[in-house]
Amino acid sequence: MQGAGGILQQLLPVYLLILVGAILRRIGMTKRENDDAILHLVFNVLYPCFILDNILGSSSVKVPSSVMWGIGLGFLFPVIGMGVAWIVAGWLGYAKGDGRRTFALTAGIQNFGYTAIPVIQVLWGTGAMAMLFVHNLGVELAMWSVGVMLISGEKEIPWRRLLNGPVIAVIVGLLLVALDWDGMRVTDGDEAVPGALRMTMRWLGAGAYPMALFITGGIMMDMIGKDRFSVKASLGGSVLRLAVIPMIILLGVKFFAAPIELKQVLIVQASMPAAMTPILLAKLYGGRPAVAVEIVVASTVLSLITLPLILVFGRAFTGL
Repeated sequence: MQGAGGILQQLLPVYLLILVGAILRRIGMTKRENDDAILHLVFNVLYPCFILDNILGSSSVKVPSSVMWGIGLGFLFPVIGMGVAWIVAGWLGYAKGDGRRTFALTAGIQNFGYTAIPVIQVLWGTGAMAMLFVHNLGVELAMWSVGVMLISGEKEIPWRRLLNGPVIAVIVGLLLVALDWDGMRVTDGDEAVPGALRMTMRWLGAGAYPMALFITGGIMMDMIGKDRFSVKASLGGSVLRLAVIPMIILLGVKFFAAPIELKQVLIVQASMPAAMTPILLAKLYGGRPAVAVEIVVASTVLSLITLPLILVFGRAFTGL
């Protein structure tokens, strides 16, 4: 088992990509007006290709019960996280209309996409990667149902937002796996090798998370300094996201009879900082974006220290 230093060394490129994106935005080499076009490309083309390339042919998602476990726990832990964060927000003095809903949503949902991908690649490999995307279906469902109802105070769920590129890619991938149509290979002598379509998909997908992390750095640089620093948002949200909720997830990993690949995914999820999507949701549904920004920026910076520590502890605690 690698120590925290070894894991940090392997994961340092993740943070360096974010840092490079932030520096280039700071010196004006990248422009904010280009972000939307790049993010649309990543979200609707590159990321779905990456998802399909990892799901197709993976044995970890061939068993229906494993898929149900992945979606179920992907939904459960963010909902528990939002509930715990709602209680803690009250203790910190937040009230409805003053950031309590935004605090609960942002601290409750971990970064389940681009930052998690390279971590899982380093630690666990293809089987866990395929399970990550199944797990993320549950997270998306939690965020766009319970999360939206929490931040908006309404009971209507914007189901159409679940019909996005990554979700469709996961569903298509699982369907192809279930039908055993997921090889996408051709015979070269006695060996089966990826066909032209699969290789094209793989090349497109390879740029998904590096590009996303790079743009994330620029977006975070734009956020810094926009609002006055708040200890209860930055410190309170970070402690919750990087200490309290990880322990809840790791207890679930230890005692739930879930597939091994899902447990591997959940250990990584426990180490993740806050997701960036709640910033958008706070803007869309009348929340307090400044609170979300502080939690996201602070937890991302602090995760440089806590992420390898949580991974080492989580693997030892759960026996993986």
